[in-house]
Amino acid sequence: MIYTVTLNPSLDYVLRVEEDIKAGLTNRSSSEDLFIGGKGINVSIILKELGLNSVALGFVAGNTGSAIIDGLNNKGIDSDFCVLPNGFSRINVKLKNNGEETEINARGPVINDSSLKELFDKLSRIKSGDIIVLAGSIPKSLPDTIYEDILKSLEGKNVRAVVDAGGPLLENVLKYKPFLIKPNKQELEELFNIIIHDNDEIVKYGNILRDKGAQNVIVSMGADGAILCGEDGNKYFCPAPDGKVKNTVGAGDSMVAGFITGYRKYNNLEEALKLGSAAGAATAFSDDLSKGEDIYDIFRNLCI
Repeated sequence: MIYTVTLNPSLDYVLRVEEDIKAGLTNRSSSEDLFIGGKGINVSIILKELGLNSVALGFVAGNTGSAIIDGLNNKGIDSDFCVLPNGFSRINVKLKNNGEETEINARGPVINDSSLKELFDKLSRIKSGDIIVLAGSIPKSLPDTIYEDILKSLEGKNVRAVVDAGGPLLENVLKYKPFLIKPNKQELEELFNIIIHDNDEIVKYGNILRDKGAQNVIVSMGADGAILCGEDGNKYFCPAPDGKVKNTVGAGDSMVAGFITGYRKYNNLEEALKLGSAAGAATAFSDDLSKGEDIYDIFRNLCI
């Protein structure tokens, strides 16, 4: 089974405003959408679109938390969230106006010690051969060691870990030899405090992350494609598919889900990177997370 962990999921409220926004006055939207959000949840949604089941874990609270669970149920995705006794799951506001998007992301509820213990109790049931996906930033009420604490609790169980995070959250899990990490170019630069000039440098620093413990390292580069430093010691490059970018939210999560699916279906790193790139692009070309048929259309026509 595949488990995704979203420690601070959300409802994403998207407002589109055609007129210039006037500060201090009433502005009216031209359209609105409401989506369930969070990087791990996005991975679960794309996995489902690609034909793989998963269980979404994490924390929810209040009526908004119930709406997140209902949203996953409506998509046929299993969840086993810890329900917090107080507060409510956050609502993130995304304001689209004149080709720009302004985001206001809420803090989310406080996670108490008993709920954190409940999460680890659920994680203890993960078995050999399962996959766990740890994705995104963490709420302030959790220790900044939470990802490494989770992987430490699973050490020796033959569980494949996928970590999509930046900074210390990523650096501190490398000792647990995660199956896949996916920094983007900017996160790679920040991790090593450098400016990257070409693909050779991406491969160089990707391989340093492999030397530190990561089995596979994908560096996503937006319109410049993606590079995989593979567990077989080889490097793989996939160009970005042609298309009009409408939305970058969830594209990286889609790439993670596509790679996992490709690796499971084809047991081949090149095909896994190709499906991951197709999934990321399909979401970038959509108003929301992409559909499975759109991903496979791009995948079939993508040459690497």
